[in-house]
Parts: sequence; C-alpha cells; structure tokens
Amino acid sequence: MNDLPNIMLAALPAFTVLMLAEGIYAWRAGRGDYRAPDTAANIVLGLGSMVIGVLSAGAMLLFLSWLYTHRVWTLPVDAWWVWALCFFADDLSYYWFHRISHEVRWFWASHSVHHSSEQYNFSVAVRQTWTGVITGSFLFWFWMPLVGFHPKMVLFMQSVSLIYQFWIHTQSIGRMPSWFEAVFNTPSHHRVHHGSDFDYLDANYAGTLIIWDRLFGSYIPETFKPKYGLTSSIGTDNPIRIAFYEWRNIARDLRKSRGLSTMLNILFQPPGWSADGSSMTTRQARAAARRKDTGA
Repeated sequence: MNDLPNIMLAALPAFTVLMLAEGIYAWRAGRGDYRAPDTAANIVLGLGSMVIGVLSAGAMLLFLSWLYTHRVWTLPVDAWWVWALCFFADDLSYYWFHRISHEVRWFWASHSVHHSSEQYNFSVAVRQTWTGVITGSFLFWFWMPLVGFHPKMVLFMQSVSLIYQFWIHTQSIGRMPSWFEAVFNTPSHHRVHHGSDFDYLDANYAGTLIIWDRLFGSYIPETFKPKYGLTSSIGTDNPIRIAFYEWRNIARDLRKSRGLSTMLNILFQPPGWSADGSSMTTRQARAAARRKDTGA
C-alpha cells in the first residue's frame, strides 16, 4: 500500500497551540493547572519519546511486516470496513496494553512516567515513556498483522488513537453529552484514570472508546475532583529522573530480594506487591478494606 501520512508530526502544531491556549485560559482564570517546571519536563519527555519512536519505527515496521507474511487472511486495504475493523482492533489492543501496564510492574515501570505529574493539562498528554520499546509494549498489537491487517494500517491507527487521547488531558472541559460519555473516552473519564485517590485507582483504561471499560468491569465514573499523580510523589521535575524513577525502584527491590521466585514476583506482579506484606497492590488493599468494613 502507498505510504500513509505522518499524522503525529502533522498534529504537533495543533498540540502546541492547544497547550498555549489552555495555559493562557487557566492563568486568566486564576487556576493552577500549569506549573512551568512540570510543563517543561512534560515537553522534554515528549520530545525524547518522539525521537525514540522515530528511531525504532523501522524496526517495528519490519517486525510487523514479518508477522504479516504469516497472516491467516489478507484483508483488503482499500475497503472501508477493513479500516473500521482496524479501528476497533487497535482500540481493543490499546485497552489491554493499558490495563496490563497498570497490573504488571514490568510494564508499569514505563507507563508510570505518564502518571507521575501532579498537574493535569494538555502538556501531560505528551509526558511519555522512553522505555516502552524495551518493555515490549508493541507486542500487544502483534495479532493484528497475523489476522490480515497491513502493518502500515496498524501503525497509522495507533497514531489516530494517540491524537484522539490528547484532548482528554484537561480540566478545562467538564462533561460531554451523555450519549458521548457512554461511548467515548472523555476528559471526565480520563481524569479518573489519572487520579491517585484510592477510589479511582486502576480504572478507565480506554483509548478512544470507553465501552471496553464498561464491558470488562474497569469503569469508574467521576464523582469528585481527583488528586493527580502517583500514590507517592516522585518529588522531581528532572525528566531523566522521571523517565527512570520506577526502574530505580525495581532495581532497589531486586537487590533486596532473595530467590528467583521473589524476583519474578517483583517484576510481574502488580505495582505495590511485596513479599513481606509491607506494601499492597490495589486489589489487596481493596480486599483489606472490604474485610475491615464487614468486620471479617
């Protein structure tokens, strides 16, 4: 198929304009949505992620193309219904990539970068990891070329999803019409996702469609203003320290561990897991809270 346009590159001017507009609006309204060092860190992390993405794009295309040679079917690239299927397939893949990135510490080490800001604004959308390729995030899309989606379609649809998700990183937009909130991911849904409040943890993993969260039981509505960031503040605006913050934590825990089983649990159990119970995963903490409420 012919080369598809680089829509991520084309979207950068719009991202810049929207960040500036939101920043001016928040400043004039006397809101603290933006903090200069945090915004600068977001931009540096975004630029670094973009450079890594460009450098690794060729390898990703080669990998997907190799999988495509082993496809079960060949889906026509000029049929509208194939593009529609590709959209849903990509969005479902993103949901599970995103959910597992919260439920497996190996993937969380990369994804936590995006959640580490205690602000919530358009610039947070570009606060992206530098280590996603290393953790293997691309593997969640491997099935798509195998069932017949052309690799360039897969990469293009990933860009569409990321562009859509830019606008949901804002406190300047309240709720959308109820029909829109029922089907699509929105600022309201995504504010919950970025909340570090106990009631909001591990919810609303949607990319474009919130229907997956409703279907798989991970949907939580916005009922109060979230407290943004990680459950424990990282205490830095240094983009290099932010990029490798959780990796340093993992290395520390691995040094203290005894035995292969414990090491594997540190890497692949959910964030918060500990061998001695000194910290808990979200699921463990909620189970403990339920036992306390019931007196069990």
